[in-house]
Amino acid sequence: MKRRRFLTNSALLGTAVPLGVTPAILTSCSGSADGTKGRVYSADELGMYSFADAAPDGKLLKAALIGCGDRGTGAAVDFLSAGPGLKIIALADLFPDRMDRCRQILSENGNGVDDANCFFGFDAYLRVMDMTDVDLVLLCTPTHFRPQHFKAAIEAGKHVFMEKPCAVDPTGIRTVISSARVAASKGLTVVTGNQRRHRRDYWEAYLRVRNGLIGEVISTTSHWNQGAWWNRRHRPEWSDMEYCIRNWFNIRWLSGDHILDQGIHNIDVVTWFMGELPLRAVGFGGSARRLTGDIFDFFSVDYAYSNNKRMLHTARQIDGCDGNVSEQILGTKGVARLNDRDEISIVDWEGNLLWEYDYGNMPVKNPYVQEHIHLVESIRMNRKINQAEELAYSTLIAIMGREAAYTGQVVGWDEILASNLRYGPETYEMGALPDYHERVVPVPGKDPSDPV
Repeated sequence: MKRRRFLTNSALLGTAVPLGVTPAILTSCSGSADGTKGRVYSADELGMYSFADAAPDGKLLKAALIGCGDRGTGAAVDFLSAGPGLKIIALADLFPDRMDRCRQILSENGNGVDDANCFFGFDAYLRVMDMTDVDLVLLCTPTHFRPQHFKAAIEAGKHVFMEKPCAVDPTGIRTVISSARVAASKGLTVVTGNQRRHRRDYWEAYLRVRNGLIGEVISTTSHWNQGAWWNRRHRPEWSDMEYCIRNWFNIRWLSGDHILDQGIHNIDVVTWFMGELPLRAVGFGGSARRLTGDIFDFFSVDYAYSNNKRMLHTARQIDGCDGNVSEQILGTKGVARLNDRDEISIVDWEGNLLWEYDYGNMPVKNPYVQEHIHLVESIRMNRKINQAEELAYSTLIAIMGREAAYTGQVVGWDEILASNLRYGPETYEMGALPDYHERVVPVPGKDPSDPV
């Protein structure tokens, strides 16, 4: 799809938008949320979760899954694994083959779904929202559709599990932020799929960083560098729309590119630990070896923050290259070294170990299940969790870096927040997409409105 120019709404420019609503994301100042030195925060004050092995029992919670692909099916199984009294009662998707496979896997996990509660089509999510016996929805479609599905869920009064990222463009981000605030006003739970925030080892490291073990945070780095990811060729029997959705990860308007779909994990972590938003970003990237679609293979983005702080993010999906999925929080006294390989530690600048997580005595539960335990805990124990706005800002940081790489220009925070940039068709139906061209990738330094 063609990428529109940046156009801004002047009413949004300069608007101070808070980073989040929970005490866990307030500031990067060491030791205190108000800049006061020496205060020690407890885990409860910072909003740390319980990390129970299972959610508490209670009244049967009935959920609906919207998006029956691999991640959606996995999320549904993880939800069922979170504790007792949980059931998936409805499914929504576009494709019968995906629905059939999902139903089979759920049935193997002791959860059948009636034919009458299986809905197909671009409007299938609305049928689910009309079901009064659905307590919560799992939003797991390709990312492009997330804002409208989230908005509908909150309007219908449903609790939500929302996969990351939450939008592919600033237009969608603003929808998510608005819906997140409505959810808060209604007392609805929203747990998001940025699962590192549901790992105890990450939380224990965060607690120590906030309490000053590495001094003042001055910079961060984050990386998601791996081999090539999956792709699908365009079959003759598929329309343009069906092909795009079946190959959604490699299609820009559906996934937002891999700096969003995968890099968002690392970007969200450093945003959480830094506790502030970047002022601007400059970056580069390109498509070198990708076989299908119109997204980049690699990104490198330099984010600038207040007081000369920086964040470097890299993302790459190319076989035969060095792999690195990690985050580093750099402070005046040391470095927090974070990853999901059970190797989290903090060292000083001479390399001396200051702290490391004790995996032997505190095993880390599968975070894909743990996030659903927290979801059910929040609902049954009235421990309010609403991560939607935090995810929206982390996603927008990734979008900001993506557009800096796509254009080759410096992109400012106010500019990207207010932009009317939107990816994707205006209407959804199976058939041709007039603006769709498989291999038209962004060219840095070239006006997107010019002919390729």
